[in-house]
Amino acid sequence: MILKPKIKLKPWGREIWFADTSKYAGKILEVKKGERLSLQFHRWKEETQFLFEGSVKITFGKNSEKLKSRILKTGEVFHISPRTIHRVEGIAPLSKIFEVSTPHLKDVVKLSDDYGRSGSGNDEKLDSKLARRKK
Repeated sequence: MILKPKIKLKPWGREIWFADTSKYAGKILEVKKGERLSLQFHRWKEETQFLFEGSVKITFGKNSEKLKSRILKTGEVFHISPRTIHRVEGIAPLSKIFEVSTPHLKDVVKLSDDYGRSGSGNDEKLDSKLARRKK
């Protein structure tokens, strides 16, 4: 069966959802230079990210007072367990991250956000509005 991917505009770039099933999910995150995803964690979602193109800074840890940062380069992989606090920041003009995860795509708790988003879950209308404003 051939499916069409879902495009989700974000203020930091976009997500391309190529798999959204009851057992797993897959998406490509395109992160623009200087833009950051929310500082966030997931209660249940577990994910592995493969940096396909570009470079990003990943900030992570179990305690928000003791976060570590690391630069990921093309070809490197990063695993995020549930309840791990994390954030990605684009360093290259456009970085592409392949992400595979458990299917809990609405499981996100935002702790801090450069674009004023907060709380749990995702607000697609707000994300799209903020993305258009950034152009």
